[in-house]
Amino acid sequence: MSIWTELSGIDYRHAYVKTGDITTRALQASPEDGEHVVFLHGTTGHLEAFVRNIPAHAERYRCHSIDMLGHGYTGKPDRPGEIPAYVEHLLAYLDAVGAERAHLVGESLGGWVASWAASEHPDRVASLQLLCMGGTKVNPAVMERLKKSTRSASLEDDISFTRDRLRLLWADWDEELGEELTRIRYEIYHHPDFQRNLHNLLALQETETRERNLLRPDRMARIKAPTLVVWGNKNPFGDVPEAEAIATAIPGARLEIFNECGHWPQHEKADLYNPLSLEFLAASSTT
Repeated sequence: MSIWTELSGIDYRHAYVKTGDITTRALQASPEDGEHVVFLHGTTGHLEAFVRNIPAHAERYRCHSIDMLGHGYTGKPDRPGEIPAYVEHLLAYLDAVGAERAHLVGESLGGWVASWAASEHPDRVASLQLLCMGGTKVNPAVMERLKKSTRSASLEDDISFTRDRLRLLWADWDEELGEELTRIRYEIYHHPDFQRNLHNLLALQETETRERNLLRPDRMARIKAPTLVVWGNKNPFGDVPEAEAIATAIPGARLEIFNECGHWPQHEKADLYNPLSLEFLAASSTT
């Protein structure tokens, strides 16, 4: 199994979209009349994080998996990556593809961005899916681990550092697909533009910056969109009580815990996640 066989059954487009002064890389697949669903990856991630999800969703929804601001092959302005800037970029993407509203699926950093967008721009967000979302706590040990592993993966030539960085996301490493994703991530991480921008991508792992961007309970309480919180019980970056606190803070949120699952529930447990997501989207449909 590979990324290409995952996507082989659908009509998809690998696109570069002008979003203001930034060019955004996107994987798009859709029926033209479907509601928009935008998939947002985690810190220093890229759109391939959702290759196991796009085919199931593209039968009904207009799917967009994007490289977020400064990530992957999207444009890299030389400024710290803070949450309002990610939200501004997301809204520019929605405008560029003609999406007045969208369902947002965010993993880790992507969930943080999606939640902030929903709290600030409720008219643009039809529903939220928060997959092992970050941004509600300051945990120096986790932040240091993420900085160290990402810098090694990007700045060391040995591909094993990139593999180790990806292995953090799985409870049970998928050898075949994991190796393909390792090669893709290695090429991204070792592009000169990515390396020059790495300090900006890791800005939220600095305590002072993270503090002013935190998703605090009062902000989460402002979220009106239907919300699904999905968590892995072996998530190395946050334990189950953190997920329970998120679900409690967001009015009406639903919580699902996947057993034997790490930080990528949509990827590691796609057989569980995809039908759950589709059922939630159907219940949250705006049409």
